[in-house]
Amino acid sequence: MLWYSTPHIHEGSTSLATRHKSAIKRHRQNVKRAARNTTIRTRVRHILRETREAIAGKGVEAAEAELRTAVKALTKAASKGVLHRNSAARRISRLSKQVAALKSS
Repeated sequence: MLWYSTPHIHEGSTSLATRHKSAIKRHRQNVKRAARNTTIRTRVRHILRETREAIAGKGVEAAEAELRTAVKALTKAASKGVLHRNSAARRISRLSKQVAALKSS
């Protein structure tokens, strides 16, 4: 096995990227990071869905508990660069507003 053969690059390819160590390493890093970002983004989406379901279920205690989980997940995703920090802040704000409305009613 040659140093430049990776499972992500086709064997018959003769492009410059397939022959340079740095390009191969960069590709390997991109694939790994994309997989990690997809996992984090999916986890955040599931947590947000559970939070919205708790709010729709009218359970104040459950909604507050889910909101805490959602805030933690969104903040962490934003700090890792998976989500933009303003996007995370907007989602936290909207969920917090919904939980506050649920508490007041």
